[in-house]
Amino acid sequence: MTHSDFKVLAFDVFGTVVDWHGSIAKEIVALGLPVDPNAFASVWRSGYQPAMARVRSGELPWTKIDDLHRMTLEQTLLTFGIDFLSEEQKKSLNLIWHRLAPWPDTVDGLQKLKTKFTIVTLSNGNLGLLSDMAKNAGLPWDLILSAEVFRHYKPDPETYLGVCEIFDLKPDQVMLVASHKDDLLAAHRCGLGTAFIERPDEFGPHHQRADLGRDPINTYHAKNFLDLANQLGCLS
Repeated sequence: MTHSDFKVLAFDVFGTVVDWHGSIAKEIVALGLPVDPNAFASVWRSGYQPAMARVRSGELPWTKIDDLHRMTLEQTLLTFGIDFLSEEQKKSLNLIWHRLAPWPDTVDGLQKLKTKFTIVTLSNGNLGLLSDMAKNAGLPWDLILSAEVFRHYKPDPETYLGVCEIFDLKPDQVMLVASHKDDLLAAHRCGLGTAFIERPDEFGPHHQRADLGRDPINTYHAKNFLDLANQLGCLS
């Protein structure tokens, strides 16, 4: 396939578009919490997949990511022995996810990619979260799509195929852009194109990713969004 075959680029967000670990660690420092900010960020994020699994199993009803983040925040605070925050402070802390900072190449790269493609989110984050994030970080989406729209979290097929349905496109006319190979593999199995983005610092300064090599299933492999834009002919 050539890049001209694709009409829509759908982007994973946490880690691919924004730096969740660095953003959370920075805010924890600013708040003055007596914890290792990198450890706090990692532990909070580690509750993400298990929380979604509780929804998938039927243990919990459909739940927005904001609410799952709040559940995992409560457990994280217990883990670190923090029991002095007020309800309002916890609410504010949970909204960190709405104001995550983009990677340095993100906004410029998205603007370039937008010149040739429709660019949309495809995130497990809920619509309100993604909208606030876009406004805060200046993310130039054409459309914000979320697991909330499809009532399925990635990597359920309904999410990837839902993008195709919304735009009335065949799967091979849509490409998922992500820094997570499990996400890309699931999209590939649904017939979508895939672009892997290296984000070596996603998990913080003390975690070296070992999964940044090229994978033959992916249509494209790029260092960052500017590299992807170059490969897709968007820099001229």
